[in-house]
Amino acid sequence: MSAERKTSRIHCLPFNPFQENTYVVAAPNGECVIIDPGCYEAREEQALERLIEREGLKPVRLLNTHAHLDHILGNAFVTERWNLKPELHRADHDLLRAAPVYSEAWGIRLTPSPEPGAFLEEGDWIRFGGVEFRVLFTPGHCPGHVVFYNEAEGYVIGGDVLFQRSIGRTDLPGGDHAQLLSSIREKLFTLPDATVVWPGHGPETTVGEERVENPFL
Repeated sequence: MSAERKTSRIHCLPFNPFQENTYVVAAPNGECVIIDPGCYEAREEQALERLIEREGLKPVRLLNTHAHLDHILGNAFVTERWNLKPELHRADHDLLRAAPVYSEAWGIRLTPSPEPGAFLEEGDWIRFGGVEFRVLFTPGHCPGHVVFYNEAEGYVIGGDVLFQRSIGRTDLPGGDHAQLLSSIREKLFTLPDATVVWPGHGPETTVGEERVENPFL
C-alpha cells in the first residue's frame, strides 16, 4: 500500500505477527527514512529490501516512534543492511534495551536492537530531500512515544497513539491512560481536521474523523 503526496511518497508494509505497519517515506530525490521496521521473518526483510531497491531509494535515517518490540523487530536488520542506527526518545531507551527479555513472554525471538545513534525530542526536525517532519512528544502508550508530523503535506506518522476508531493500549508497563488521552487531545487534536494519521496498526484515518467518531474520546 502506498499513497501519493505533494512531495513525499508513503509506503506502508504490515509485518510480523502483530501486523505492525512499517513505513518507508521517500522524498523526490530518492532519499528515504525507515520508520518502525517490524520485519520479523527473512521474507519480510526481503520485502523491505525489494521495495527500497525497486523504488531506487537511499535510506538516510532509521526512526522509531517507540520501542515496543513489534516496532523494533527490524532495527538490527536495517542497521546491518543500510548502516543506520535507530533514533528514538530517550524515555524509551530502557524499553529498547529490555526488549530481548520481555519478547520471550510473547514467544517472539528478537535480535537486540543496536544502541541509538541519536535521541529525539519534542520540536526536533527530521529533514531529508526536501521533506520535513516535526517531532511531537506523545507519551501514554509508553513513556517515550513520539510521532512525526509533516505539516506542509498534512499527515502524521502516528505509531500507537491514535487508530481508526481506537487508541493505543495502556495496560503494558509504562502505559498511562490519562496521559495518552492528554497526548491525543493536546498534540493530535490540535492539528487540522484534514490531517491524515498513518497509525502503527490498521488503516489510515484523519484527525477530523477521530475527533467526531472515536468512541474512546
